[in-house]
Amino acid sequence: MKTLKVGDKAPDFKVNDEDGNSISSKGYKGKKWVVFFYPKANTPGCTAEACNLRDNYKELQKEGYELLGVSADSEKRQKNFREKYNFPFPLLADENKEVINAFGVWGPKKFMGREFDGIHRKTFIIDENGIITRVIDKVKTKDHAAQILD
Repeated sequence: MKTLKVGDKAPDFKVNDEDGNSISSKGYKGKKWVVFFYPKANTPGCTAEACNLRDNYKELQKEGYELLGVSADSEKRQKNFREKYNFPFPLLADENKEVINAFGVWGPKKFMGREFDGIHRKTFIIDENGIITRVIDKVKTKDHAAQILD
């Protein structure tokens, strides 16, 4: 698993969001943006993380950030997640793991004593030129916005 690091260029991608709209990395050219990867919609940790970002969304926007959530869930599951918690940002339904693999967040994980492949909870902060300026490896789900704004 080759994870992207600070100084790398964010990969180009084009994947549908929860409403079936095509979202492309090119749409973020000239903007500061945050791509946060989470293992699965509607699970406790992912819900805590996304709700924390929602609750601090105005603060993040004030700093000029656009947000984009990504998991391998279906459009329907992402739509349900977004509507249930009223998220003001798009959630990519990356079922083919195109974005997940491009950022290098898929790989072996351990949970409750078993090992399996899955999405690592990671966040990438990208500048106006498409360059990764920060990678947050140890995401604090209940305090994630503060980590980004730090």
